[in-house]
Amino acid sequence: MEAYLFVHFKEKKTPDGEQIYFALSMDGFNWEQVNGGQPVIWSDKGDQGVRDHTIVRTNDGKFYILATDLSLANHFNTKYKGNWENIVREGSKCLCLWESTDLVNWSEQRMIELGDEDFGCLWAPDVIYDKVNEDYVIHWSSAHASNQYGHKAIYYSRTKDFESYTKPQLLYRKEDSGVIDSAIYEENGMFYRFVKSEANPIGIILQKGDSLTGEYATNEVFNGEMAKLGSPAYEAPTAYKLSNGQWCLMLDFFGVEGEGQGYVPFVADEMDSGLFIRSDESFSFPYRFKHGTVLKITQEEYDRIKNQLNRKAKME
Repeated sequence: MEAYLFVHFKEKKTPDGEQIYFALSMDGFNWEQVNGGQPVIWSDKGDQGVRDHTIVRTNDGKFYILATDLSLANHFNTKYKGNWENIVREGSKCLCLWESTDLVNWSEQRMIELGDEDFGCLWAPDVIYDKVNEDYVIHWSSAHASNQYGHKAIYYSRTKDFESYTKPQLLYRKEDSGVIDSAIYEENGMFYRFVKSEANPIGIILQKGDSLTGEYATNEVFNGEMAKLGSPAYEAPTAYKLSNGQWCLMLDFFGVEGEGQGYVPFVADEMDSGLFIRSDESFSFPYRFKHGTVLKITQEEYDRIKNQLNRKAKME
């Protein structure tokens, strides 16, 4: 029996929102909070707040969470002077990383400095295993000196052990707009890349390629479905395969303040079709999750997370 873990943050005006939260599901449709809806992990380095979480299971049985080192609650009006452009140019050149073998007990926070002086802030990491090179590709978005810190692009670095990393390389630059929030999945020998385009069109786009770091072509069917939504205010794509073989794509809706914000689900029979249909009525959430990643887990892992972390919350 497979279950699902959602690692995410909450869009709150206080520092506790920009931490690491867990949610669980037995079917990928109906979600429940963990740890009493309180953070499972707190950031105590860098900005002391994290956003845009991703989680990966490695072949040696370990789990890694990576996240953007950024806290608006702590620093937006002070360190960054109330200006997003200051974050883009002067934000952290590090990603935050935690390690675990059981999804319950996590290591001390590590700061992974992947950017050099030519990079702006490193945003929204994600990770995919490369079967050809037998390593892990970490990809993220950044502004860069190579185009005078103009349109943001997607960069990547490789690692085998999450200790040493290759020099970042350009993965994807869209000439007529910035791109952020990349998420890549392999299905039937092909690679599918969701990214948020900041113009032409504004919103999420889907691309397909036959190699992980090679050229991709745009899926126009997907673009057509996104155009029907009536709003471009979606970001932070994360996708996972359901037990019935369908794909669920979660998109983070940021077009309103308060309760209407957060992830909404889209379901497709096949990734390749691009025909992702919004499916709110089939899903239930205890609250609106913000930018994160869904990981398939075992029944044993589900029980361990639920029992140990919920027990901890009751004791506190």
